[in-house]
Amino acid sequence: MKTVRLSDLLPPFFTEYLQQNRNVSQHTIAAYRDTFRLLFRFLKQTSRGSPADMDMKLLTPERVLAFLNHLEKDRDNTIRSRNARLAAIRCFVHYVQDQLGPDLPEPTRRILTIPPKRHTRPVLGFLTHPELEAILAAADNSWSGQRDHLLFLLLYNTGARVSEVLGLRVRDVLATGSRHLALHGKGRKERTVPLWRSTQTRLRQWIKLNNPGSDAPLLPNRFGQPLTRSGVAWQLRRLVQRATKTVPSLQQRRISPHTFRHTTAMHLLQKGVAPEVIALWLGHESPNTTHGYIEADLNMKRQALDLLVPPKRRGASKVPDDQLLRFLDSL
Repeated sequence: MKTVRLSDLLPPFFTEYLQQNRNVSQHTIAAYRDTFRLLFRFLKQTSRGSPADMDMKLLTPERVLAFLNHLEKDRDNTIRSRNARLAAIRCFVHYVQDQLGPDLPEPTRRILTIPPKRHTRPVLGFLTHPELEAILAAADNSWSGQRDHLLFLLLYNTGARVSEVLGLRVRDVLATGSRHLALHGKGRKERTVPLWRSTQTRLRQWIKLNNPGSDAPLLPNRFGQPLTRSGVAWQLRRLVQRATKTVPSLQQRRISPHTFRHTTAMHLLQKGVAPEVIALWLGHESPNTTHGYIEADLNMKRQALDLLVPPKRRGASKVPDDQLLRFLDSL
């Protein structure tokens, strides 16, 4: 069997298969790129060879599983991150299988049998109205304070992902007269979200204050470049610290920019908006994704329970005499 180097297959996988044939987004390209960066560093440490000279035979289920365990134990990655890395590797193996056919080493082919790891889905966190208002009110009247207030107001008004808001340019607002926003979501999906009059006013004031060019980022940092995710998270931590003084329930809570998206969905659901409409609002693939918000709202569950009539109480059932049955009943 001829030697097939990883360096011969990986470049066309990215440039031809992912970018040209499948036309995946830059976010997917970046995620797959980071996966193979981590994988090659791991293989270099464990196999003591240069990534450019590595043979496909090195890509075995045992090494891939060792890499995935390394991500969880040594890098503290979540199971969801682990599964995302595995999906990138499996996609590459599928591509190589199509290219090599029977020449693909059997151990490498068996990577496709590695299943994703099951994990517990956390209950979605969201902000109450007082908590949300306290965070927005914590922004001062400085230039960065006005920007941060507008940023988190837009996140709540639109239910957008933080990447969608950070990707906005001034021209995106001017094109609609600030009445609504056209958002570019995951998987190249686009959706239009209306804005409250108060949000429209804030947007116009912000643009008038800065007088930026149409191609400029709507929410820049002090150097005129788009804000980064880490920059948004840092600004949010500052606002939450200030807001905790007036709303103590914010203390010890994990609040991220994505929490505003959950908050929008939850508040819409609490107001009686149909899950199908919320799914369209947030750009979800399926309305089933919205069911997680119902799971997170205990009050809605209580209201549903109140619609049921509890059964009449009956006498306690007799405890079985059999020892094995008592054991099973105790489980």
